[in-house]
Amino acid sequence: MAAKDPILEAKRYVENARTILREKAIKEDDLYSDRKYVKLAGHAAYTGVLLALDGLFGIKSKGRKDINWYRDQVAKTDKKLLTNFMSAYELLHLSMSYDGNREVSTAQSGLKRADAIIQWVEQRTATC
Repeated sequence: MAAKDPILEAKRYVENARTILREKAIKEDDLYSDRKYVKLAGHAAYTGVLLALDGLFGIKSKGRKDINWYRDQVAKTDKKLLTNFMSAYELLHLSMSYDGNREVSTAQSGLKRADAIIQWVEQRTATC
């Protein structure tokens, strides 16, 4: 079986997060109504970010490195990317996945960071 393209997989995870928020979490004014689905969406989007970074760093094995490993690798690569990554970590992983923060603005900011990271990785790997 052929290996999946990490960028396509990353984009698929982020799109799944958007679908979960839209169809399951249900936006009511500036909050989502269901914390459970906010958590699932945050996890999906953050996983997409990690898949893109795994592709960039050539990680093929299953299982995750910890946040410190990713932070160190990203810091060696690009400082602006590091800022986006740490923001995505805080918004998607901590605020959404763990805390279930229901604010729409949190989710929008986190998804924006995820998109920016994936796009950066896609551009960087396209030139290699």
